[in-house]
Amino acid sequence: MRITALFLLVLFPVCMWGQQPSREDLVKRRQSIMESIKQTEAQLEATKQNKNATMGQLRALQSKLAERQRLIGNINAEINHINNNIENSTKEVNTLKQNLEVLKARYAQSVRYAYRSRSSYDMLAFLFSSKDFNEALRRAKYLKKYREYRKQQADKIRVTQGIIVKKIDVLNAEKSEKDELLSTEEKQKQEIQKETNQTNQVVKELKGQEKQLMAQIDKDKRASKQLNRAIEDIIRREMEIARRKAEEEARKRAEEERRKEEEARKANMLAAAGNSTNRPAANNVQNTGKPAANNTVSTNNNQGRPAANNTVASNPQPKPVVPKNYDYTLTPEANALSNSFENNRGRLPWPVDKGFVSQGFGKYHHAIAQKVEMENYGVDISTPHNAPVRSIFEGTVMKVFSIDGKDWNVIISHGAYNSVYANLAKANVQTGQKVNTKQQIGVVRMNEDGESILNLQIWKSTGRSNVRLNPEVWIAR
Repeated sequence: MRITALFLLVLFPVCMWGQQPSREDLVKRRQSIMESIKQTEAQLEATKQNKNATMGQLRALQSKLAERQRLIGNINAEINHINNNIENSTKEVNTLKQNLEVLKARYAQSVRYAYRSRSSYDMLAFLFSSKDFNEALRRAKYLKKYREYRKQQADKIRVTQGIIVKKIDVLNAEKSEKDELLSTEEKQKQEIQKETNQTNQVVKELKGQEKQLMAQIDKDKRASKQLNRAIEDIIRREMEIARRKAEEEARKRAEEERRKEEEARKANMLAAAGNSTNRPAANNVQNTGKPAANNTVSTNNNQGRPAANNTVASNPQPKPVVPKNYDYTLTPEANALSNSFENNRGRLPWPVDKGFVSQGFGKYHHAIAQKVEMENYGVDISTPHNAPVRSIFEGTVMKVFSIDGKDWNVIISHGAYNSVYANLAKANVQTGQKVNTKQQIGVVRMNEDGESILNLQIWKSTGRSNVRLNPEVWIAR
């Protein structure tokens, strides 16, 4: 038991370290966050054209603050990696220096010995003092190997010195990079302080427009609920049609299987009857010329009747293998598409080329009216004006519709999953059209605050109910 506990204690840190992102991953993540901050700044500049403070400015500022906090966290993780590298490199340099001192001491000792016995007389005396010729040869080999040893020691000293110089260069580079990251972190903290002040100023101005703000909140909530009901009704109707279609296809397949089984059974019966009629009786062979009464009865009883053994001996048809996640309310094609969509969880492309998530999925409190609870049925993605909207996966356009005649909405079916693209200025697809991954389906519409925000939703149909999913879990991050 103690050994098991000790093993787990040793293994746990190793597993935890294996889960940590690499230095290259952290650098790529930092670059991605900085690119997201640039896009947010561009969106913020676009919303500043409105002289009055708007919710768009507030959302952009809050998004920038969140991204900068992520950036600082990423920088700290990079600094930790560099600190570990510096510590390891310092240990290696110290170890190499210790080894170098040992090599130098040994080499000095060999040089002193060589200096004491440097005269040719001493070398000859060492050789000629041998007892016999074989010992003289061994002493000569010894002197040769000793000279080679001194040369090897000198080479090791030079190689070790070169390695130490390279390690020190790497160490200095790591320290310089750490200083740069610390400087970047300090700048980000200053930007956070400045943007926090801007955010507080915008909040203050918006609170002065509380009456108009509350009216806009009520309008947005009604529009959101109306859109959600429409989406849910459309998906429910379409999935009911798909369910009936799947049931009809399953019924036809079952009838076809029963028909084939019946034909096979009849064929076995005919084959068994033919074998029984044409089979000669054993008693007739033994008693040639004598009719056997039993044989006659046996023949009459077996005419037109299949043999039981022949029916049992027929080869049974193998049962079809049903996939683990097979949904009987969908057609086989829809099931395959649904499984493919599910296998790409976390890797689906973004519906726009550039943008940032300005409002996440689920319930939240309004940034100004803190007591007002809002709910987002998907995620809001702020993007540049006239940004093209793309399908996140292949599928079939379930519905293209508009509620108020201004915003267009597109629903695309991916088997049991459905993706919804709301707040479009126009749609480039039609109901029933097949679309591919990243195919353009429309253009984002600009709202009254000068923002271009796409609302992306993902629904899953389970039986007769529909469930909303968090799109941030499905699209690549």
